[in-house]
Amino acid sequence: MKIAMMAQNANLYSHQRLKEAAEARGHDFTIIKTLGCYMNIASRRPEVWYNGEKLPQFDAVIPRIGASITFYGLAVLRQFEMQGTYPLNESVAIGRSRDKLRSMQLMARDGIGLPVTTFAHDPRQTDAVLKLAGGAPAVIKLLEGTQGIGVVLADTDRSAKSVIEAFRGANVNIMVQEFIKEAGGTDIRALVVGGKVIAAMKRTGAEGEFRSNLHRGGSAQTIKISPEERATAIRAAKSMGLNVCGVDMLRANHGPVVMEVNSSPGLEGVEKATGIDIAGKIVEFIEKNAAHGKTRTVGKG
Repeated sequence: MKIAMMAQNANLYSHQRLKEAAEARGHDFTIIKTLGCYMNIASRRPEVWYNGEKLPQFDAVIPRIGASITFYGLAVLRQFEMQGTYPLNESVAIGRSRDKLRSMQLMARDGIGLPVTTFAHDPRQTDAVLKLAGGAPAVIKLLEGTQGIGVVLADTDRSAKSVIEAFRGANVNIMVQEFIKEAGGTDIRALVVGGKVIAAMKRTGAEGEFRSNLHRGGSAQTIKISPEERATAIRAAKSMGLNVCGVDMLRANHGPVVMEVNSSPGLEGVEKATGIDIAGKIVEFIEKNAAHGKTRTVGKG
């Protein structure tokens, strides 16, 4: 198969592993810088150009789109879809997961466990929003944040109000969520491929840090998840319409709650923690499911 991967940095561990796994299975694998692509949006003959040349027809494309270039990355991915190239994750599904508010609304609709989450526009509603979230301590999140950036834990109502007002003064959108104290600064990252959890790890935040992201100095180890946690991760992936994703969950007293669904999960932490060949399983999924013109997500109809 001819497989393309959209990625700004070809040297990242995840991207090199996917390349190795694909080439080891005999596939022609090309890494394309997302921002280097440009498009000819012509009737009945959509084209993607790169480095002055029209790109050939690919059988499949793996979108590894950084959060900061989501808009342009999805435009390029849609162009591949218009050509009939099979996307590992389709553009609409990635767009759902990147919009934190929309993703929460969709999972709430589908009855998936979530932390109490509130959202408002008017700063005068700060007291009401905090009350709905259960009061301090509360977690305040930028809707556009990633890798733990733009996530603040406010210990008191007063500090929460100050943070909310500061964010609103900067004209950025935020969510306010209940703080799951019993999680103890740890979370679970479950890797879902094709509607199955193929690996899971427990991430623990650095000392004094409530965020467990590995980019923030957290550590990872393999973990056996419960049937309820496994089912929650699978349902969250289906709710977003993602074939491949990382589902981040906390262990709350009332059961697992989903914090985020990541459409381009990093592979280094989970592969090293579990010893599982995640990249190989992703390529195997593409082999089994890729077909020209098949751009609708598995299980979504």
